[in-house]
Amino acid sequence: MSKVSEIDLPVIGMTCTACARHIENRLNTLPGVTASVNYATESAHVEVSGEVSVKELVQAVREAGYDAVSPGSGVSFEEAIVREANSTKLHFWVSFACAIPVVLLSMVPTFQFNGWQWVVFALTVPIVVWGAWPFHRATFLNLRHGTATMDTLITLGIAAAFGWSCWALFWGGAGALGYSDTHGMGEMSDGISAPALYFEVAAAVPVFVLAGRWFESRAKRRSSAAIRSLVSLQLAEATVLREGVELQIALDTLLVGEHFIVRPGERIATDGVVVSGMSSVDEALLTGESVPVQVKPGSTVVGATVNLDGRLEVRATGVGAQTKLAQIAELVVAAQSGKAPIQRLADRVSAVFVPTVLGIAIITWIAWFISTQDSQKAFTSAVAVLIIACPCALGLATPIALLVGTGRGARMGIVIRGPETLELSRHVNVMLLDKTGTITTGKVNVRQVSCAPNVSEAEVLSIAGCVERFSEHPLARAIAAMDYEVCTVDEFSNFPGLGAQATVAGQRISVGRPSWVLARTVAAVPPWFSVATQSAGEGGLAQVAIARGDQMIGLIALADTLRDTSAGAIKALRSLNVTPVLLSGDNAKVAELVASQVGIDEVIADVRPEGKVAAVRERQAQGLVVAMVGDGINDAAALAQADLGLAMSAGSDVAIEASDITLVRNDLVAAVDALRLSRSTLRVIKGNLFWAFAYNVAMIPLAAFGLLSPMLAGAAMAFSSVFVVANSLRLRRFTSLSRVTS
Repeated sequence: MSKVSEIDLPVIGMTCTACARHIENRLNTLPGVTASVNYATESAHVEVSGEVSVKELVQAVREAGYDAVSPGSGVSFEEAIVREANSTKLHFWVSFACAIPVVLLSMVPTFQFNGWQWVVFALTVPIVVWGAWPFHRATFLNLRHGTATMDTLITLGIAAAFGWSCWALFWGGAGALGYSDTHGMGEMSDGISAPALYFEVAAAVPVFVLAGRWFESRAKRRSSAAIRSLVSLQLAEATVLREGVELQIALDTLLVGEHFIVRPGERIATDGVVVSGMSSVDEALLTGESVPVQVKPGSTVVGATVNLDGRLEVRATGVGAQTKLAQIAELVVAAQSGKAPIQRLADRVSAVFVPTVLGIAIITWIAWFISTQDSQKAFTSAVAVLIIACPCALGLATPIALLVGTGRGARMGIVIRGPETLELSRHVNVMLLDKTGTITTGKVNVRQVSCAPNVSEAEVLSIAGCVERFSEHPLARAIAAMDYEVCTVDEFSNFPGLGAQATVAGQRISVGRPSWVLARTVAAVPPWFSVATQSAGEGGLAQVAIARGDQMIGLIALADTLRDTSAGAIKALRSLNVTPVLLSGDNAKVAELVASQVGIDEVIADVRPEGKVAAVRERQAQGLVVAMVGDGINDAAALAQADLGLAMSAGSDVAIEASDITLVRNDLVAAVDALRLSRSTLRVIKGNLFWAFAYNVAMIPLAAFGLLSPMLAGAAMAFSSVFVVANSLRLRRFTSLSRVTS
């Protein structure tokens, strides 16, 4: 089986979703290629399972009549987009300057003088030929491939208005001196009627459409700024520490495991763990939170965040594509490049929309001409249908909202993996919450150590710490952080949700949940152990048992602390009609104590990883839509099984990979924000689609019945696109719940 590679190819020159669909179809004709082209992000996400090269993909896009930016071409996507936007801007301003006198002379009879119509003609020619050339070019390219797009409608509308006016001017008598045009009724100075001129339509429609596209391009660049700014923060150099000497090197030559230096005020070069030094780190670019985080030896830091006030020595744990910043940017770009299920409806409508409109325009002309014998009225109604029906708003409704919503999420530390997540979020009615690291801080401290007779506390901590340093569970990390004598560990085995087993000094050591450890011993439960577990349980402490061979030798009791925001987040979940359920591997007393403190009524305790999956399936079988929030390896299966999985980014890579949403802010409020943002984005998409559909449903009949002039149709069509973009941009003002309630 051939390896599948994924390529994101920037595409230049698309003017509507029909263009995107045409390019998509062309790419998909290549062997082993599966492509998804997104008009809003101006990119093609391509999966290649064969031998197709990037050069062949670019060539296919160009054969479709568009252009693509090939990696290594020397021209960045940003440069190409800016160049195209500047071209649109130039076409708009030149056309606008020419169109103003055309509209005034055509619409205001008092401004008309002898020969005014020839001045209007002269000013309209550059607009129709040069200003509207982007539409004509796209129309010709698409017709060459047997397809029609919204550019086809624009070109036909402009050509019809200009062609009619030229015929009237040169052969219909409208070119004579003394001709005046009052509200579309041509008349000579001697009272004889003449055909009306529609140069103002041919001039104004391109201006309206160019204005709309210029506004769209600016909005899309602003919406993508969040991701571009994240990527741009990656440093080019790092100060590495080699043999005690500080050296300035290119960041791409830094190796995992090497130590590098971060001075006050500098950005941290890459992801790592603090080896020495203490400081405050500003992580606002990733989490959206302005409060700095205190770091010390052992603390993890993220590349591109800002070291505020202390000198740090950091051991690199990830470079390049392995860094959290790069992974977040990749996930967000993938989400923006995808298509939400609701977008497929708009795609299906757009696929048949243009041919349908052409048919309606022809029927309109025939019906008016047969019923009135008035070719001029038939013409204006048909042209109005062509212009008003351009499906710009329909094509932008979903992708522009998705672009803005996911970009805003990235700035707030909410990384949405794919557009399907948005639709899942609105149906969620129950959320299962892992306790440790989710509701609590995950920063567990050892409170007491109980030992068997003839076994010292130092010995218990040494044995437990040596084994637990290989585990990722928060309880294990807390024990491994204690001071103890390091010993050699062999044959380590991890049992997610239960504990770990290893060989130390030739003896089998079992460390983990008391019931699990007891099941691995054959000796009777010692009295001291029963007293210790009862005392820890009454105090609401988590418990880790240690056995050597068949003998229980110790019990370590630990305590976690609640996150300050957990209770408020639970209350907010309920306001969203989502029922919270606490899911924990700890004993019932510990879990119930935490649940009561944050306001959760339902608790599932003493649950193993497969039990978490079973809890998800049980509720799904009841017809509920389940969200799961977790951070550990033992949560990964449940995150994958849930309808919507949310993983804390401080958790394991396995959990993050299994989730639909990654929360860079390790705070339950971020999970609530993720639901709120997803639902808000979906509401905007639905609102956009409603108004786009309503606009066409209402306006096409008005145009067909002669109640809408072509020029007003052009203005209304441009306004519909601007409305959809402006409505989507409201998502930029989405605010975190933590700031709303603070």
